[in-house]
Amino acid sequence: MKKSIKSRLVSSFMLVILITVLILEVVLINGIKSYYYKNVEDILSNQIEFSTKFYYRYFSSTPLEDAVIDDIDIFWQHTNAQVQVLTVDGELLADSLGISSDDDYKYPDIEKAIETGKGVWVGNVAYDKAPIMAVSRPLVSQGKTIGIIRFISSLEKTNETINQINKFLIATGILVIITSGLVSLFLANSIIKPLKEVTAVAEKMADGQFKVRSNLKPNDEIGQLAKTLNYMADEILRKEQIKNDFISSVSHELRTPLTSIKGWAITLKSGDDIDKELLMDGLGIIEAESDRLTLMVEELLDFSRFTSGRIRLEKEQFDIKDTLEMIGRQLTPRSESLKIDFKVDIDDNITFMIGDKNRIKQVLINILDNSFKFTDEGGNVSLKAYKDSESIFIEIEDTGMGINEIDLPNVKEKFYKGKNSKSHSGIGLSIADEIVNLHGGTFDIESELGRGTKVTIKLPLEEEKS
Repeated sequence: MKKSIKSRLVSSFMLVILITVLILEVVLINGIKSYYYKNVEDILSNQIEFSTKFYYRYFSSTPLEDAVIDDIDIFWQHTNAQVQVLTVDGELLADSLGISSDDDYKYPDIEKAIETGKGVWVGNVAYDKAPIMAVSRPLVSQGKTIGIIRFISSLEKTNETINQINKFLIATGILVIITSGLVSLFLANSIIKPLKEVTAVAEKMADGQFKVRSNLKPNDEIGQLAKTLNYMADEILRKEQIKNDFISSVSHELRTPLTSIKGWAITLKSGDDIDKELLMDGLGIIEAESDRLTLMVEELLDFSRFTSGRIRLEKEQFDIKDTLEMIGRQLTPRSESLKIDFKVDIDDNITFMIGDKNRIKQVLINILDNSFKFTDEGGNVSLKAYKDSESIFIEIEDTGMGINEIDLPNVKEKFYKGKNSKSHSGIGLSIADEIVNLHGGTFDIESELGRGTKVTIKLPLEEEKS
Protein backbone atom coordinates (compact mmCIF):
# COMPACT_ATOMS: atom_id res chain seq x y z
CA MET A 1 0.00 0.00 0.00
CA LYS A 2 1.41 3.36 -1.05
CA LYS A 3 1.93 6.01 1.58
CA SER A 4 0.30 9.37 0.96
CA ILE A 5 2.42 12.50 0.74
CA LYS A 6 0.75 13.72 3.93
CA SER A 7 1.78 10.65 5.93
CA ARG A 8 5.31 10.84 4.53
CA LEU A 9 5.59 14.53 5.40
CA VAL A 10 4.30 13.98 8.94
CA SER A 11 6.57 10.94 9.37
CA SER A 12 9.58 12.93 8.18
CA PHE A 13 8.77 15.90 10.43
CA MET A 14 8.20 13.63 13.44
CA LEU A 15 11.40 11.66 12.81
CA VAL A 16 13.47 14.85 12.74
CA ILE A 17 11.70 16.21 15.84
CA LEU A 18 12.02 12.90 17.72
CA ILE A 19 15.74 12.60 16.99
CA THR A 20 16.29 16.25 17.97
CA VAL A 21 14.35 15.89 21.24
CA LEU A 22 16.14 12.64 22.13
CA ILE A 23 19.55 14.21 21.54
CA LEU A 24 18.61 17.25 23.64
CA GLU A 25 17.19 15.02 26.40
CA VAL A 26 20.35 12.92 26.57
CA VAL A 27 22.59 15.99 26.56
CA LEU A 28 20.52 17.81 29.23
CA ILE A 29 20.14 14.76 31.51
CA ASN A 30 23.85 14.00 31.38
CA GLY A 31 24.67 17.68 31.82
CA ILE A 32 22.45 18.03 34.89
CA LYS A 33 23.87 14.85 36.42
CA SER A 34 27.42 16.08 35.83
CA TYR A 35 26.53 19.50 37.26
CA TYR A 36 25.10 18.11 40.54
CA TYR A 37 27.84 15.50 40.96
CA LYS A 38 30.43 18.21 40.35
CA ASN A 39 28.82 20.34 43.09
CA VAL A 40 29.02 17.41 45.55
CA GLU A 41 32.63 16.80 44.55
CA ASP A 42 33.53 20.48 45.04
CA ILE A 43 31.94 20.55 48.50
CA LEU A 44 33.77 17.38 49.59
CA SER A 45 37.02 18.64 48.05
CA ASN A 46 36.85 21.94 49.95
CA GLN A 47 36.10 20.19 53.20
CA ILE A 48 38.80 17.53 52.85
CA GLU A 49 41.34 20.15 51.84
CA PHE A 50 40.57 22.12 55.00
CA SER A 51 41.01 18.97 57.12
CA THR A 52 44.31 17.98 55.51
CA LYS A 53 45.69 21.48 56.00
CA PHE A 54 44.52 21.51 59.58
CA TYR A 55 46.23 18.14 60.24
CA TYR A 56 49.42 19.27 58.51
CA ARG A 57 49.57 22.49 60.54
CA TYR A 58 48.87 21.11 63.98
CA PHE A 59 49.40 17.33 64.02
CA SER A 60 51.93 16.49 61.33
CA SER A 61 54.60 15.81 63.95
CA THR A 62 52.36 13.27 65.68
CA PRO A 63 52.28 9.71 64.33
CA LEU A 64 49.06 9.05 62.46
CA GLU A 65 48.06 6.14 64.73
CA ASP A 66 48.46 8.35 67.80
CA ALA A 67 46.48 11.19 66.22
CA VAL A 68 43.67 8.75 65.40
CA ILE A 69 43.61 7.45 68.98
CA ASP A 70 44.03 10.78 70.80
CA ASP A 71 42.47 13.39 68.50
CA ILE A 72 40.21 11.52 66.08
CA ASP A 73 37.64 14.37 66.07
CA ILE A 74 40.01 16.65 64.18
CA PHE A 75 39.29 14.66 60.97
CA TRP A 76 35.49 15.03 60.89
CA GLN A 77 34.61 17.98 63.03
CA HIS A 78 34.37 20.27 59.94
CA THR A 79 32.04 18.08 57.83
CA ASN A 80 28.83 16.09 57.86
CA ALA A 81 30.25 13.55 55.46
CA GLN A 82 31.47 10.09 56.39
CA VAL A 83 35.22 10.28 57.11
CA GLN A 84 37.71 7.45 56.85
CA VAL A 85 41.41 7.48 57.77
CA LEU A 86 43.58 4.82 56.12
CA THR A 87 47.20 3.86 55.94
CA VAL A 88 49.05 4.12 52.64
CA ASP A 89 48.51 0.36 52.32
CA GLY A 90 44.72 0.81 52.48
CA GLU A 91 44.26 -0.41 56.06
CA LEU A 92 41.28 1.31 57.68
CA LEU A 93 42.34 3.07 60.88
CA ALA A 94 39.14 4.98 61.67
CA ASP A 95 35.61 5.55 60.29
CA SER A 96 33.25 8.28 61.49
CA LEU A 97 30.32 5.87 61.15
CA GLY A 98 32.10 3.15 63.06
CA ILE A 99 32.31 0.86 60.06
CA SER A 100 35.10 -1.67 60.19
CA SER A 101 36.44 -3.88 57.44
CA ASP A 102 38.11 -7.22 57.88
CA ASP A 103 39.53 -7.07 54.36
CA ASP A 104 41.83 -4.28 53.33
CA TYR A 105 40.67 -2.86 50.03
CA LYS A 106 42.16 -0.12 47.96
CA TYR A 107 39.39 1.87 46.26
CA PRO A 108 40.25 3.66 42.99
CA ASP A 109 40.13 7.08 44.66
CA ILE A 110 42.74 5.93 47.20
CA GLU A 111 45.16 4.82 44.50
CA LYS A 112 44.53 8.03 42.57
CA ALA A 113 45.15 10.17 45.68
CA ILE A 114 48.52 8.48 46.27
CA GLU A 115 49.50 9.00 42.63
CA THR A 116 48.23 12.53 41.94
CA GLY A 117 47.26 14.06 45.30
CA LYS A 118 43.49 13.71 44.84
CA GLY A 119 41.15 10.89 43.96
CA VAL A 120 37.40 10.83 43.24
CA TRP A 121 35.22 7.73 42.95
CA VAL A 122 31.49 7.14 42.50
CA GLY A 123 30.12 3.68 43.16
CA ASN A 124 28.26 1.37 45.49
CA VAL A 125 29.24 0.03 48.90
CA ALA A 126 27.79 -2.79 50.96
CA TYR A 127 26.63 -0.61 53.84
CA ASP A 128 24.53 1.85 51.80
CA LYS A 129 21.79 1.16 49.24
CA ALA A 130 22.38 4.43 47.40
CA PRO A 131 25.53 5.20 45.39
CA ILE A 132 28.23 7.18 47.17
CA MET A 133 30.92 9.64 46.15
CA ALA A 134 34.31 9.44 47.79
CA VAL A 135 37.04 12.07 47.65
CA SER A 136 40.49 11.12 48.94
CA ARG A 137 43.61 13.13 49.70
CA PRO A 138 46.98 12.09 51.16
CA LEU A 139 48.05 13.08 54.70
CA VAL A 140 51.60 14.38 54.58
CA SER A 141 54.16 14.61 57.34
CA GLN A 142 57.67 15.97 56.75
CA GLY A 143 57.22 15.67 52.98
CA LYS A 144 56.16 12.04 53.18
CA THR A 145 52.67 10.53 52.68
CA ILE A 146 51.77 8.75 55.88
CA GLY A 147 48.10 8.02 55.25
CA ILE A 148 44.90 8.73 53.31
CA ILE A 149 41.83 10.62 54.40
CA ARG A 150 38.51 9.96 52.62
CA PHE A 151 35.33 12.02 52.71
CA ILE A 152 32.31 9.99 51.60
CA SER A 153 28.85 11.35 50.83
CA SER A 154 25.70 9.46 49.89
CA LEU A 155 24.22 10.49 46.54
CA GLU A 156 20.67 9.48 47.48
CA LYS A 157 19.24 13.00 47.80
CA THR A 158 21.31 14.26 44.91
CA ASN A 159 19.95 11.48 42.69
CA GLU A 160 16.40 12.22 43.87
CA THR A 161 16.83 15.84 42.78
CA ILE A 162 18.34 14.75 39.46
CA ASN A 163 15.49 12.28 38.91
CA GLN A 164 12.88 14.98 39.53
CA ILE A 165 14.55 17.26 37.03
CA ASN A 166 14.85 14.36 34.56
CA LYS A 167 11.12 13.61 34.90
CA PHE A 168 10.37 17.24 34.16
CA LEU A 169 12.65 17.18 31.13
CA ILE A 170 11.09 13.96 29.83
CA ALA A 171 7.56 15.35 30.32
CA THR A 172 8.61 18.53 28.54
CA GLY A 173 10.09 16.46 25.70
CA ILE A 174 6.87 14.46 25.34
CA LEU A 175 4.86 17.70 25.29
CA VAL A 176 7.20 19.13 22.64
CA ILE A 177 6.79 15.97 20.52
CA ILE A 178 2.98 16.07 20.80
CA THR A 179 2.87 19.80 20.00
CA SER A 180 5.28 19.33 17.11
CA GLY A 181 3.14 16.47 15.83
CA LEU A 182 0.07 18.72 15.75
CA VAL A 183 2.08 21.47 14.05
CA SER A 184 3.40 18.89 11.55
CA LEU A 185 -0.18 17.87 10.72
CA PHE A 186 -1.08 21.52 10.18
CA LEU A 187 1.97 22.11 7.98
CA ALA A 188 1.32 18.92 6.01
CA ASN A 189 -2.31 19.95 5.47
CA SER A 190 -1.18 23.40 4.29
CA ILE A 191 0.86 21.64 1.59
CA ILE A 192 -1.50 18.76 0.79
CA LYS A 193 -4.69 20.83 0.53
CA PRO A 194 -3.50 22.94 -2.44
CA LEU A 195 -1.93 19.82 -3.97
CA LYS A 196 -5.31 18.07 -3.79
CA GLU A 197 -6.96 21.07 -5.43
CA VAL A 198 -4.40 21.07 -8.23
CA THR A 199 -4.76 17.28 -8.61
CA ALA A 200 -8.55 17.61 -8.85
CA VAL A 201 -8.18 20.25 -11.56
CA ALA A 202 -5.60 18.10 -13.41
CA GLU A 203 -7.95 15.07 -13.28
CA LYS A 204 -10.76 17.14 -14.79
CA MET A 205 -8.41 18.37 -17.50
CA ALA A 206 -7.34 14.76 -18.17
CA ASP A 207 -11.05 13.99 -18.60
CA GLY A 208 -11.25 16.64 -21.32
CA GLN A 209 -12.64 19.51 -19.23
CA PHE A 210 -10.13 22.09 -20.44
CA LYS A 211 -12.23 25.06 -19.36
CA VAL A 212 -11.64 24.21 -15.69
CA ARG A 213 -9.12 26.49 -14.01
CA SER A 214 -7.19 26.39 -10.75
CA ASN A 215 -7.80 29.41 -8.50
CA LEU A 216 -4.72 28.91 -6.32
CA LYS A 217 -2.70 32.09 -5.86
CA PRO A 218 0.24 31.18 -3.53
CA ASN A 219 3.59 32.43 -4.75
CA ASP A 220 5.38 29.09 -4.41
CA GLU A 221 6.04 25.91 -6.39
CA ILE A 222 2.43 24.72 -6.03
CA GLY A 223 1.13 28.10 -7.19
CA GLN A 224 3.51 27.91 -10.14
CA LEU A 225 2.21 24.40 -10.90
CA ALA A 226 -1.36 25.74 -10.87
CA LYS A 227 -0.37 28.55 -13.25
CA THR A 228 1.35 26.03 -15.52
CA LEU A 229 -1.78 23.84 -15.57
CA ASN A 230 -3.93 26.84 -16.44
CA TYR A 231 -1.49 27.86 -19.16
CA MET A 232 -1.44 24.29 -20.49
CA ALA A 233 -5.26 24.23 -20.64
CA ASP A 234 -5.29 27.59 -22.47
CA GLU A 235 -2.74 26.29 -24.97
CA ILE A 236 -4.67 23.03 -25.49
CA LEU A 237 -7.87 24.96 -26.11
CA ARG A 238 -6.04 27.29 -28.49
CA LYS A 239 -4.42 24.39 -30.32
CA GLU A 240 -7.77 22.59 -30.40
CA GLN A 241 -9.39 25.65 -31.91
CA ILE A 242 -6.60 25.95 -34.46
CA LYS A 243 -6.96 22.25 -35.29
CA ASN A 244 -10.72 22.59 -35.69
CA ASP A 245 -10.23 25.64 -37.90
CA PHE A 246 -7.66 23.69 -39.89
CA ILE A 247 -10.02 20.73 -40.37
CA SER A 248 -12.83 23.08 -41.34
CA SER A 249 -10.56 24.97 -43.73
CA VAL A 250 -9.12 21.84 -45.31
CA SER A 251 -12.60 20.35 -45.64
CA HIS A 252 -13.76 23.52 -47.39
CA GLU A 253 -10.67 23.69 -49.57
CA LEU A 254 -11.06 20.04 -50.58
CA ARG A 255 -14.78 20.39 -51.20
CA THR A 256 -14.38 23.36 -53.58
CA PRO A 257 -12.16 21.67 -56.22
CA LEU A 258 -14.04 18.40 -55.86
CA THR A 259 -17.33 20.23 -56.49
CA SER A 260 -15.85 21.88 -59.59
CA ILE A 261 -14.42 18.59 -60.85
CA LYS A 262 -17.69 16.74 -60.26
CA GLY A 263 -19.77 19.57 -61.78
CA TRP A 264 -17.71 19.69 -64.96
CA ALA A 265 -17.60 15.91 -65.16
CA ILE A 266 -21.41 15.82 -65.05
CA THR A 267 -21.62 18.63 -67.60
CA LEU A 268 -19.25 16.93 -70.03
CA LYS A 269 -20.98 13.60 -69.51
CA SER A 270 -24.54 14.91 -70.01
CA GLY A 271 -24.48 15.64 -73.75
CA ASP A 272 -23.25 13.90 -76.86
CA ASP A 273 -22.75 17.03 -78.90
CA ILE A 274 -20.38 19.16 -76.77
CA ASP A 275 -18.77 22.30 -78.10
CA LYS A 276 -15.01 21.81 -78.36
CA GLU A 277 -14.33 25.11 -76.62
CA LEU A 278 -16.60 24.12 -73.75
CA LEU A 279 -14.90 20.74 -73.60
CA MET A 280 -11.45 22.32 -73.42
CA ASP A 281 -12.58 24.79 -70.73
CA GLY A 282 -14.02 21.96 -68.66
CA LEU A 283 -10.96 19.79 -69.02
CA GLY A 284 -8.74 22.77 -68.18
CA ILE A 285 -10.69 23.48 -65.01
CA ILE A 286 -10.61 19.80 -64.04
CA GLU A 287 -6.85 19.73 -64.59
CA ALA A 288 -6.29 22.94 -62.60
CA GLU A 289 -8.47 21.78 -59.73
CA SER A 290 -6.73 18.38 -59.76
CA ASP A 291 -3.36 20.16 -59.52
CA ARG A 292 -4.74 22.19 -56.65
CA LEU A 293 -5.85 19.03 -54.85
CA THR A 294 -2.46 17.43 -55.49
CA LEU A 295 -0.68 20.44 -54.00
CA MET A 296 -2.85 20.34 -50.89
CA VAL A 297 -2.28 16.60 -50.44
CA GLU A 298 1.47 17.08 -50.88
CA GLU A 299 1.45 19.78 -48.21
CA LEU A 300 -0.38 17.47 -45.83
CA LEU A 301 2.01 14.61 -46.57
CA ASP A 302 5.01 16.87 -46.02
CA PHE A 303 3.55 18.09 -42.77
CA SER A 304 2.95 14.51 -41.60
CA ARG A 305 6.54 13.53 -42.45
CA PHE A 306 8.03 16.53 -40.64
CA THR A 307 5.95 16.09 -37.47
CA SER A 308 6.71 12.36 -37.28
CA GLY A 309 10.43 12.93 -37.88
CA ARG A 310 10.44 10.73 -40.98
CA ILE A 311 11.66 13.44 -43.33
CA ARG A 312 15.32 13.45 -44.31
CA LEU A 313 17.14 16.03 -46.34
CA GLU A 314 18.95 14.91 -49.47
CA LYS A 315 21.91 17.23 -49.10
CA GLU A 316 24.28 17.89 -51.95
CA GLN A 317 26.34 20.74 -53.31
CA PHE A 318 24.34 22.92 -55.67
CA ASP A 319 24.44 26.38 -57.20
CA ILE A 320 22.06 28.44 -55.05
CA LYS A 321 22.40 31.43 -57.38
CA ASP A 322 21.22 29.37 -60.32
CA THR A 323 18.29 28.07 -58.24
CA LEU A 324 17.26 31.59 -57.21
CA GLU A 325 17.45 32.86 -60.79
CA MET A 326 15.37 29.92 -61.99
CA ILE A 327 12.70 30.66 -59.37
CA GLY A 328 12.70 34.29 -60.51
CA ARG A 329 12.14 33.25 -64.15
CA GLN A 330 9.49 30.72 -63.11
CA LEU A 331 7.39 33.27 -61.20
CA THR A 332 7.86 36.27 -63.48
CA PRO A 333 4.90 35.34 -65.72
CA ARG A 334 2.67 35.11 -62.65
CA SER A 335 3.77 38.56 -61.45
CA GLU A 336 3.06 40.01 -64.88
CA SER A 337 -0.43 38.48 -64.98
CA LEU A 338 -1.14 39.92 -61.52
CA LYS A 339 0.41 43.26 -62.53
CA ILE A 340 2.89 43.11 -59.64
CA ASP A 341 6.42 44.48 -59.97
CA PHE A 342 8.68 41.47 -59.21
CA LYS A 343 12.39 42.19 -58.79
CA VAL A 344 15.21 39.67 -58.29
CA ASP A 345 18.54 40.91 -56.90
CA ILE A 346 21.23 38.28 -56.32
CA ASP A 347 24.84 39.11 -55.45
CA ASP A 348 27.42 37.77 -57.88
CA ASN A 349 29.54 36.24 -55.08
CA ILE A 350 26.79 33.75 -54.24
CA THR A 351 27.65 30.43 -55.85
CA PHE A 352 27.50 27.03 -54.19
CA MET A 353 26.09 25.72 -50.90
CA ILE A 354 25.35 22.31 -49.42
CA GLY A 355 21.69 21.53 -48.81
CA ASP A 356 18.55 19.95 -50.20
CA LYS A 357 17.95 21.88 -53.41
CA ASN A 358 14.33 20.80 -53.87
CA ARG A 359 13.40 21.61 -50.25
CA ILE A 360 15.03 25.05 -50.43
CA LYS A 361 13.15 25.67 -53.65
CA GLN A 362 9.92 24.53 -51.97
CA VAL A 363 10.44 27.04 -49.14
CA LEU A 364 11.11 29.98 -51.47
CA ILE A 365 8.20 29.22 -53.80
CA ASN A 366 5.86 28.85 -50.80
CA ILE A 367 6.87 32.26 -49.41
CA LEU A 368 6.78 33.97 -52.80
CA ASP A 369 3.37 32.40 -53.45
CA ASN A 370 2.12 34.01 -50.22
CA SER A 371 3.67 37.35 -51.23
CA PHE A 372 1.87 37.35 -54.59
CA LYS A 373 -1.35 36.19 -52.94
CA PHE A 374 -1.40 38.99 -50.39
CA THR A 375 -0.14 41.80 -52.64
CA ASP A 376 -2.65 43.83 -54.62
CA GLU A 377 -2.33 44.87 -58.23
CA GLY A 378 0.38 47.51 -58.68
CA GLY A 379 2.31 46.32 -55.61
CA ASN A 380 5.92 45.20 -55.34
CA VAL A 381 7.57 41.85 -54.49
CA SER A 382 11.34 41.45 -54.27
CA LEU A 383 13.70 38.49 -53.95
CA LYS A 384 17.14 39.46 -52.69
CA ALA A 385 20.13 37.27 -51.78
CA TYR A 386 23.59 38.04 -50.35
CA LYS A 387 26.13 36.37 -48.11
CA ASP A 388 28.84 36.92 -45.51
CA SER A 389 31.68 34.63 -44.49
CA GLU A 390 29.43 32.14 -42.73
CA SER A 391 25.88 32.39 -44.08
CA ILE A 392 23.65 33.08 -47.06
CA PHE A 393 20.80 35.53 -46.52
CA ILE A 394 17.65 35.39 -48.64
CA GLU A 395 15.12 38.19 -48.21
CA ILE A 396 11.61 38.17 -49.69
CA GLU A 397 9.73 41.43 -49.25
CA ASP A 398 6.32 42.60 -50.44
CA THR A 399 4.05 45.63 -50.14
CA GLY A 400 0.96 43.53 -49.46
CA MET A 401 -1.65 43.73 -46.73
CA GLY A 402 0.78 42.62 -44.02
CA ILE A 403 0.09 40.50 -40.95
CA ASN A 404 -1.85 41.54 -37.88
CA GLU A 405 0.34 42.12 -34.81
CA ILE A 406 -1.73 39.54 -32.89
CA ASP A 407 -1.27 36.90 -35.61
CA LEU A 408 2.44 37.52 -36.28
CA PRO A 409 3.88 35.41 -33.40
CA ASN A 410 1.72 32.43 -34.43
CA VAL A 411 1.92 32.36 -38.25
CA LYS A 412 4.63 29.66 -38.22
CA GLU A 413 2.64 27.41 -35.89
CA LYS A 414 1.01 24.24 -37.17
CA PHE A 415 -2.54 24.67 -38.48
CA TYR A 416 -2.54 28.40 -37.73
CA LYS A 417 -4.46 30.64 -40.15
CA GLY A 418 -4.89 34.34 -39.53
CA LYS A 419 -8.23 36.05 -40.02
CA ASN A 420 -7.21 37.38 -43.43
CA SER A 421 -5.37 34.24 -44.52
CA LYS A 422 -5.91 32.98 -48.04
CA SER A 423 -3.70 29.91 -47.66
CA HIS A 424 -5.09 26.47 -48.29
CA SER A 425 -4.26 24.69 -45.04
CA GLY A 426 -2.31 26.98 -42.72
CA ILE A 427 0.69 24.63 -42.66
CA GLY A 428 2.81 26.08 -45.49
CA LEU A 429 4.88 28.39 -43.27
CA SER A 430 5.16 25.68 -40.62
CA ILE A 431 6.68 23.31 -43.20
CA ALA A 432 9.00 26.07 -44.47
CA ASP A 433 10.19 26.77 -40.94
CA GLU A 434 10.88 23.03 -40.36
CA ILE A 435 12.92 22.79 -43.57
CA VAL A 436 15.04 25.83 -42.69
CA ASN A 437 15.61 24.49 -39.16
CA LEU A 438 16.72 21.12 -40.58
CA HIS A 439 19.33 23.05 -42.59
CA GLY A 440 20.53 24.69 -39.37
CA GLY A 441 19.22 28.09 -40.43
CA THR A 442 16.76 30.68 -39.15
CA PHE A 443 13.41 31.84 -40.50
CA ASP A 444 12.27 35.32 -39.42
CA ILE A 445 9.16 37.26 -40.37
CA GLU A 446 8.69 41.01 -39.97
CA SER A 447 5.38 42.57 -40.90
CA GLU A 448 3.18 45.60 -40.39
CA LEU A 449 -0.51 45.56 -41.17
CA GLY A 450 -1.23 47.51 -44.35
CA ARG A 451 2.45 48.04 -45.21
CA GLY A 452 3.75 44.62 -46.18
CA THR A 453 5.86 41.71 -45.00
CA LYS A 454 9.57 40.86 -45.02
CA VAL A 455 10.86 37.30 -44.64
CA THR A 456 14.55 36.71 -43.93
CA ILE A 457 16.05 33.24 -44.32
CA LYS A 458 19.55 32.62 -43.04
CA LEU A 459 21.27 29.44 -44.25
CA PRO A 460 24.72 28.37 -43.03
CA LEU A 461 27.48 27.82 -45.57
CA GLU A 462 29.01 24.37 -45.39
CA GLU A 463 32.21 23.29 -47.04
CA GLU A 464 31.92 20.38 -49.40
CA LYS A 465 33.24 17.18 -47.88
CA SER A 466 36.01 15.54 -49.86
